[in-house]
Amino acid sequence: MLQVLGSSWPLLLGIMLLMVGNGLQGTLLGIRGGIEGFSTLSMSFVMSAYFVGFLGGSRLTPELIRRVGHVRVFAALGSFISAILILYPTLANPYAWTIGRMMIGFCFCGVYVTAESWLNNAASNENRGKALSLYMIVQMFGIVAAQGLLTLGDPSGFILFVIPSVLVSISFAPILLSVNPTPAFATTKPMSLRRLYTISPLGCVGMFLLGGVYSAQFGMSAVYGSLAGLSIPQISAFVSSIYIGALLCQYPIGWLSDRMDRRKLILATAFFGGVASAVAFVYSGSFVMLLTTAFLIGGTSNPLYSLLLAYTNDFLEHDDMAAASGGMLFINGLGAIAGPLITGWMMDIYGPEGFFVLLTFLMLALAAYAAYRMTRRKSRGIAEQSTYTAVAPSATSVAVEVAIESAIDEDAHKDGQT
Repeated sequence: MLQVLGSSWPLLLGIMLLMVGNGLQGTLLGIRGGIEGFSTLSMSFVMSAYFVGFLGGSRLTPELIRRVGHVRVFAALGSFISAILILYPTLANPYAWTIGRMMIGFCFCGVYVTAESWLNNAASNENRGKALSLYMIVQMFGIVAAQGLLTLGDPSGFILFVIPSVLVSISFAPILLSVNPTPAFATTKPMSLRRLYTISPLGCVGMFLLGGVYSAQFGMSAVYGSLAGLSIPQISAFVSSIYIGALLCQYPIGWLSDRMDRRKLILATAFFGGVASAVAFVYSGSFVMLLTTAFLIGGTSNPLYSLLLAYTNDFLEHDDMAAASGGMLFINGLGAIAGPLITGWMMDIYGPEGFFVLLTFLMLALAAYAAYRMTRRKSRGIAEQSTYTAVAPSATSVAVEVAIESAIDEDAHKDGQT
């Protein structure tokens, strides 16, 4: 791990700064929207637009890179991000914010694809898994650190929008000055959704539901905090708790994943997350309980992403895994687009606690479907399961394919030992 950090720290530092900028702008918009008097419905469209752009970026960025190269794509999209971040407080209008969020989602996807390509190129077969783990840790740390920056200024002013713009601009330096600008780049054509569903119904349905959970957390948690009357430090702590739980619970759940029937673990993890969301709905008046349940919600929902990928790979040949990952990401993206829209609708019906109503429904629905699938297919033997590799839900197709390559290498290593 230290060897990977020593050779790739400038790249990881740049990625962390990008994540700080992205994490801050998402939470900040949720708070500023309340200050500007935007309706919950308007904010749900604003937050959903990010995932529309992100999904579009995952489709178009590879072609942009093939045409003009990594450096130009990274610099151009990064410049757009910096500009849009500064324009948000100037154009305080839900329509302008929706367009801006769509553009910034597209641009962030593009810079993530580029940075992940460089990271993959810098890693070797022996340390690729460790590099991916560091990448996920850096992502989560960046989002958590961003929440602390909320207390440095007034959300109704300009300074908090300038900070992420500056951080994104600074992130160019360590990345562009430390990496080979022309790594090999290729993406795999996604597997058809019909075939993917036939292979793993639970993987597909779970990914769609989980897309809604993740986008609600990333896009609407600050909107919830603002509507619930939480202070800025409380909103910061609430959002941070989600991602701290996501980071700390990833590896224990991954350890269990390689040692038991994954459907049982999917069922238990989703059920536990649904119960935590229901408790948050009932006891939302207690801030300590709110932080505890936020930790548990993040600690169950985020590892489920990697768990569903690993479960789907259990039914695939190694040659089909990369193609299947593209389809899984697309399904997850569709769910992510719907998540904030449905969350906004639920919050209009139930008030701020509608945020937890949706999370409860989605997590328990995933648990129920996992239980149903256990009656339709025999379990795979533990020895036949592919290796679990931790991946953040915000990762692009490049990072997911790297994770699959790492899992395949680990499986081959285990087979060689037996």
